[in-house]
Amino acid sequence: MIRKYIKEEIAYLKDNPEGYWFKRKLFGWGWTPATKQGWGVVLGYLIAVFALAYVAPVSKVLFGFVFPVLVLTVAFIFIAYKKGEKPRWQWGAKDKTSE
Repeated sequence: MIRKYIKEEIAYLKDNPEGYWFKRKLFGWGWTPATKQGWGVVLGYLIAVFALAYVAPVSKVLFGFVFPVLVLTVAFIFIAYKKGEKPRWQWGAKDKTSE
């Protein structure tokens, strides 16, 4: 069961003639990284958040951590929206003819 889902997910992500960095999730709403660039954006985001958590002063949590993470998250979503497919609810792979 899981093996079938993984094969279906990989085939879905590889079918990317438009070169989207992020493709729609196969199940649910949102995106998943589809290229090296997409994974680079995710990795950069995570590194930035962990770096902020490490260096943010405890006395200034709001402006030392929360606000910068909010800005990073908005930037991350903006990049995913610009470089990815239009998000919509999806429940499994669709036929090319049904789109």
